[in-house]
Formats: sequence, structure tokens, C-alpha cells
Amino acid sequence: MNTLISCKNINKSFGTKSVLNNVSFDLNVGDITALVGPNGAGKTTLFSILCNYHLPTSGEVTIFGEKPGSNNLLGKVGALPQDAQLDPRFAIKHQLELYAKLQGFSSKDAKLECLRVLELVDLSNVLNERPSALSHGMSKRVTIAQALIGSPKLVMLDEPTAGLDPANARNIRQLVMDLSGDISFIISSHNLDELERLCSTVLLLEKGQLSQQAIGQQDNNTQQSMTLLLEPTDLAVLDLLANIQGLDMIENIGKQEFILKYNTLKSPDFDIKLIQTLKQQGLDYRQITKGLSLEQQLFS
Repeated sequence: MNTLISCKNINKSFGTKSVLNNVSFDLNVGDITALVGPNGAGKTTLFSILCNYHLPTSGEVTIFGEKPGSNNLLGKVGALPQDAQLDPRFAIKHQLELYAKLQGFSSKDAKLECLRVLELVDLSNVLNERPSALSHGMSKRVTIAQALIGSPKLVMLDEPTAGLDPANARNIRQLVMDLSGDISFIISSHNLDELERLCSTVLLLEKGQLSQQAIGQQDNNTQQSMTLLLEPTDLAVLDLLANIQGLDMIENIGKQEFILKYNTLKSPDFDIKLIQTLKQQGLDYRQITKGLSLEQQLFS
């Protein structure tokens, strides 16, 4: 079965307040999917329905063909809720071993599984520590370890790097990339740069309504885009770049940042011509990116 998640006409209301409105989408096994949107858009509610924390008011959800919460999904689905907390009274090993036992591990196997998931997040040394002895970054990594118990096929992470320093955030991104061959991920985050690195599909929620698209997709087969970030210069950049063969439009979207739209039939080697023009005109660049950034795709 290639279908990972199927949502059909999901609605969710709390009292008279409608939070999700007719949300439908399908995700395939192997996807790393971004769930994005402004505060109050319904992301956490949708996440909670997928995790079986809430039931939809109406509509149908299946994960691997089963309803969320089904016994057949035990061990197949892991989740890190937003602001997940560890119990401060018990050592890390006791808590992770308990979660493993709840998934059917024997006492002996639960101890081995606890060691395995802590090794994945590079925290084997905190086995006997209590949560109060851990930094915020270490606590977050332990909660991610909990979500990986049982080698699930789907892991849902709600703001997994929120509040982390750059080094810890990088480690978590690397962990997701390392595991992505065996695990499908859904990641909810406000960090669009991070999601762009990790994800192939984005679910955008706005006021409870959803749109779905592939990250980096182009307008059509021949019209494509590049994003150019230059070093500061006093030169008239628009005039210097306007004559590149195949360029259809250039737009200045920020200080020294430009979007170039071009026709691949007229100029299949546009990227080479762009770099040659920059060199000829004495323009130094910081970054050239094929396509639009995720932020530009969603909010421009």
C-alpha cells in the first residue's frame, strides 16, 4: 500500500467555533511533509486528529488504511506533541522503558529499546538522569527518542526544533534526514527554511482550510524561476541583468534579492548564462537557488 494518510472532508468544531473546514488530502509512504500556517490556522488540531488525541466532528481519516487509534497501528505511528514534557519524578530510562512496554515490549526488550532510541539522538549518557538535570535541547531530543520507540513507519513531529540552539536544531534535522529512508515524517513548524531543507510536500493551513503542493514545483514545464541574492552593490542590477538570453522577468523582492523568471526553451543553460553575466558585470553573489523559496511559494 502506497497511501500513508488519507483525509476526506475533515471538519472540527469546538462548541460554535469551527477550526477545520472540509480538509482533504492524501500523502504517500516515504513523504516528508511540512504542515505550515499562521497561529490559529488549525495545525495543532489537525495534528491531534491524526494522533487520535481528538476526533473529527465529521469526515474520515485513515493511516495505512486504519483509523487513528486502531490496535493495528500500534508500533507503526510515533508522535511528538507540541511542548511535550517528561515526568520530572522519574529517570529517563524508567519513562522510555514504560513507553516501550505500552507498545508490547517485554521488560528485557524495553531496556534494549530504550538504549537504541537514546543512541539515535546521541544521548546514551542520560539514561539514569532525571529530566530536571537536562538542558532544554537535551529534553527535546529525549522526547523525540520516545517518538521513535518501536521503529514506527510514520512519525509526526510538532515544532521539533522550537527553542533549540542552532547546533541542536541541526542535529535533529540530520536525524530526520538519516531516518527518512525508513520512516515517513510529518513536521509542523514555523521555520520555513528548515522545512524547505527537509520536506518534499507542504500542507498549508489558513483559517482552517487547506492547500497542498510539492515544494519547489514550477509554474509549468518551460517557465521556471531562480532566486538570486547578491552582495551589496551600488550598481544598477536590474539594467545589468535585463539582457540575459531567455530572461522573461526580473523582480527585486528585497535588498539585493531578486527573482528571475526564464524560459527553458529559449535558454536551457540559463544558470550558466546568469553566472557568466554576474562575472562580466563585476557582481558578487551570495546565493543562487533554482526555483522559489518555500516562503515565496506560500506567501508571495
